[in-house]
Amino acid sequence: CSLLLYAVNGLQARTFGVWTLLSSVIRCLCAIDIRNRTLYHITLFTFFLALAHFLSEVFIYHTAALTIGVMAPLMVASFSIMGMLIGLQYLEVEELSQNKKKN
Repeated sequence: CSLLLYAVNGLQARTFGVWTLLSSVIRCLCAIDIRNRTLYHITLFTFFLALAHFLSEVFIYHTAALTIGVMAPLMVASFSIMGMLIGLQYLEVEELSQNKKKN
């Protein structure tokens, strides 16, 4: 597997930077209001998008090699998805118990 190097222009760099900033803001908002189900699902979706992006760059487009620089975001996205899916179960249980208290 050879490492293919492509020139990244300013527009691509800024677009990736804005995506990173946007996903960071979404993730921070979710951390502040973790019981907001819509925000929780949006945050979970950002990790799925990041995972799909990096996997496609490595295995489909072959524009990145499987180095530590690529493996780190793959691991962060994977562990975050697992953690958020586990946390989603707790949110659902909490919501059910709150509904029972109201009734």
